[in-house]
Amino acid sequence: MLAWIAVAGVLMVAGALWYLSLFGPLYLSMVLATIGGVFVSTLLGCGLFAAAFFSDKSGHDRNVSEATQHGEDAAD
Repeated sequence: MLAWIAVAGVLMVAGALWYLSLFGPLYLSMVLATIGGVFVSTLLGCGLFAAAFFSDKSGHDRNVSEATQHGEDAAD
């Protein structure tokens, strides 16, 4: 799965660099910043979504919501 996410990140970087090349020359600093920003953002976003889905599926979210609920006896 990580390989597919990395491939998606590379394709997004290629698309972003192509789009930027339409508006002028690409400088090394611009290319490096685009590669770093787009690729890292893609990996981070996918990783956070995967963690959220894993947390929900494994029951960790249920444990937290049960811990924060107050029973009717606590209100007395």
